[in-house]
Amino acid sequence: MESMREGNCRSQVKSTGEFFSELTASSLEGFSAMEYPSSHAANAVLFTEGDPGRALFVIREGEVRLSISSSEGKRLSLRIAREGDIIGLSSTLSGTPYDMTAETLYPSRIASIERREFLSFLEHHPDAYQAVTNELGRHMSIACSQLRTLGLSSSAPEKLARLLLEWSDRGQDRKPGRRMRFSLTHEEIGDFIGTSRETVTRTLSKFKNRHLVAFQGCMMTIPSPAALADYAHAQTWR
Repeated sequence: MESMREGNCRSQVKSTGEFFSELTASSLEGFSAMEYPSSHAANAVLFTEGDPGRALFVIREGEVRLSISSSEGKRLSLRIAREGDIIGLSSTLSGTPYDMTAETLYPSRIASIERREFLSFLEHHPDAYQAVTNELGRHMSIACSQLRTLGLSSSAPEKLARLLLEWSDRGQDRKPGRRMRFSLTHEEIGDFIGTSRETVTRTLSKFKNRHLVAFQGCMMTIPSPAALADYAHAQTWR
């Protein structure tokens, strides 16, 4: 893991994300007191599938790809965690090994909280259990959404459109459409929907030709999310 600790004192951080919005003022203060934000380079591995669940991680800046791998080395990317997201929560609570791998996509600032310290926090702030329960529920909903995309979407355009629309939910609203950072390779995108680089390239080209998506450098704009969803749905029934 490549990281650089930012000073010797704990940092007061901006608490974004649904989990933090559900904490009381006292619990939020206690949680912030545990955080040691560190700087990580791009492609730094925070933890690997099968490693002991020693800590949870809070993304303060940047993005982290979560993935699982088969014994043959085939990778399936599950989702991209962003600012305010917590990863490694279930393994930290249970003390079981991580069930996925977490790797930074870009230079990031991430706070880690050791398992023993987090359990002590819950003991002293029992009101935080509800926020933890809700967070675990959100993780389950995300997993179900991933399964829906992979298992119930019958065409590559629908799978890719679902993925882009999911990512765009946390993008910037523009007139027209929505804008977001987008610098993954076509092969990496294929890892999210279980398809080949060639299929992603061909499908994105169709989207661009129909003005459903537009690219400028590492930014992507979806002029009309509804139009992209409608097009993908139509391809399913062809």
